[in-house]
Amino acid sequence: MTDDALTLTRELITRRSLTPDDAGCQALIAEKLEHAGFTCHHLRFRGVDNLWAVAGDDDGPLFCFAGHTDVVPPGDAAAWRHGPFEAVIDNDRLYGRGAADMKSGVAAMVTAACRFRMENPKHRGRIALLLTSDEEGPAIDGTRAVIDWLSQHDTQIDYCLIGEPTADQILGDTIKTGRRGSLNAHITVDGHQGHVAYPQTADNALHRLISLLNELVETTWDDGDELFPPTSFQASNITAGTGAENVIPGRASANCNWRFNTAWSAAALREYVAQLCKARHIDPDGIEWRTSGEPFATRTGALVEATKTAVHGHTGLHPTLSTGGGTSDARYIAPTGAETVEIGPVNATIHQLDEHIAGSDPAQLAAIYNDVLSALLAE
Repeated sequence: MTDDALTLTRELITRRSLTPDDAGCQALIAEKLEHAGFTCHHLRFRGVDNLWAVAGDDDGPLFCFAGHTDVVPPGDAAAWRHGPFEAVIDNDRLYGRGAADMKSGVAAMVTAACRFRMENPKHRGRIALLLTSDEEGPAIDGTRAVIDWLSQHDTQIDYCLIGEPTADQILGDTIKTGRRGSLNAHITVDGHQGHVAYPQTADNALHRLISLLNELVETTWDDGDELFPPTSFQASNITAGTGAENVIPGRASANCNWRFNTAWSAAALREYVAQLCKARHIDPDGIEWRTSGEPFATRTGALVEATKTAVHGHTGLHPTLSTGGGTSDARYIAPTGAETVEIGPVNATIHQLDEHIAGSDPAQLAAIYNDVLSALLAE
């Protein structure tokens, strides 16, 4: 399993799959899966390549590995220690764009699935892989679209393991069993422009916007719980004025974000903010909202326990259960009712120059994934 997982990781890294270009990654993976008895469906939605591969029968649960083959741009390639698409191993570190996020996770999932099928030809249920080339981009025509396609084909995922990079210091130290929701707002406040020497003839839009933002900053949204941190609010940009120091601005705007736990929904946050706006005579219809994802959590269950046991068996660690970090495609899978966990390599260098992982990580991940499959699907 060592050579298989590492070799496939390196093969995938050499493919320049900048989102949403799959660059042949899924074709390579499908070829390997078909040899292990998987039926592969290549699903292309508006220029985005997706793969749904499945093997087994309907007598038992459907276990799905999920991930993405696309990567973010490497930046200045000349500034890398090794070329971002060369997959060089140096001092037991594997360098390359996607090494951590998340071609090692994908390679480990493929390796584990093929190995498990070979060793357990009469396993219970079905094993599937859901791969997309649209996770690092808009994420509209990728996993979300595949989930819609599965729904149309009456296919329900019972367990889903996603190979995103979740570890903080060492592989296995952290499992993500949920994610916070993310709500974005572009708030626009209209007033009446005027001269700063005659404020009685103007309505300072910036003052009213600042009053609203101050209320949002000072709000204690909730206290969080044993799995989620408290909901947070951040203002990221403010725009106002003409550039002249003696002109009262007639319009002001701000970009904001909430990272929220299961105490809230996006709709509840929007309604709360709307009431604050009305109290300040700000039109809530002047807010443009975008929900990146609702919060979700698999707080307990067979998949969580199997993953914790597998991690401890291969690393000796008792992993922390976390919901930290940004969003992932789990936000499209967990709401279908699937038990969902994320576990992958160390995330310290993702999206950075010289992205790298330990050379032993792909094999260790594949072994962990194989044990999770064994716990849930072996005869």
